[in-house]
Amino acid sequence: MTQPTRYRLQDFDLEEEADIEPDVRSQKSSKKAEHPTAGGDFETYPLTRPEYISAMVHLYRGELTRSNTWRLRLDTTTNWAIIATMGLLSFAFNLKEHTHGSIVLGMYLVLHFLTLEARRFRFFDVWRTRLRMIEENFYGPILTRDLSSPEHNWGDLVADDLLHPRFKITYLQAFRTRLLRNYVALFIILLFGWAVKLLMHPQAEGIHWWEHMAFGPIPWWLSLLTVFALYLFLVCVVIFVPPSHPAEGDYWNVEKPLGKISDF
Repeated sequence: MTQPTRYRLQDFDLEEEADIEPDVRSQKSSKKAEHPTAGGDFETYPLTRPEYISAMVHLYRGELTRSNTWRLRLDTTTNWAIIATMGLLSFAFNLKEHTHGSIVLGMYLVLHFLTLEARRFRFFDVWRTRLRMIEENFYGPILTRDLSSPEHNWGDLVADDLLHPRFKITYLQAFRTRLLRNYVALFIILLFGWAVKLLMHPQAEGIHWWEHMAFGPIPWWLSLLTVFALYLFLVCVVIFVPPSHPAEGDYWNVEKPLGKISDF
């Protein structure tokens, strides 16, 4: 049985060049020289409309994948906080002998999850803003058959953000956004559960009501201070930190010292 003949691409090129007459070969080489990309000068060669649209489609798909990945990470930390809250409340109210210290621990555990989610939200916001810029200024005009983009220099903004990625919001703005979106309900439930647990605490004769806040080696005033300081901090964040969605021009302002993205 004979083996099939294998050819290389270089063999076809050599045979093709050998069969071409000298004058035809010179015309072909001159056409290649006239082509803008023949000498490697790709940057000066203008993109065609199909090439531009294809590049935008692939860019949009890539940014959409990144955005969805970080969105799932946001849901993960939220689920952790919900499970931790329900578990610690169940433990605290399971027996009267269980102190309210587990609920105080749950408050700071939820705070820890909130700090993690705020950091993740800053990264998610980077990909989300790019998607919105492309959707509003590229896909929107195509679908409405009006090729005038709302933001005239949106291409330069997206290109600069790709070359020099930077956060659009501060960490406290991300913290405030996730607090108002998901975590405020968890902190209210924990505070209400803490107050109810104090009222259900076994009463002892000769002890004032505020002394029921003590648990283990922790005195009552330190327990009250930890809860009061936490909720005072949360209230100050909601009141004094600006929202995470300012005007569009300020949102994409590259002069804001929000820090560049050095790791993903």
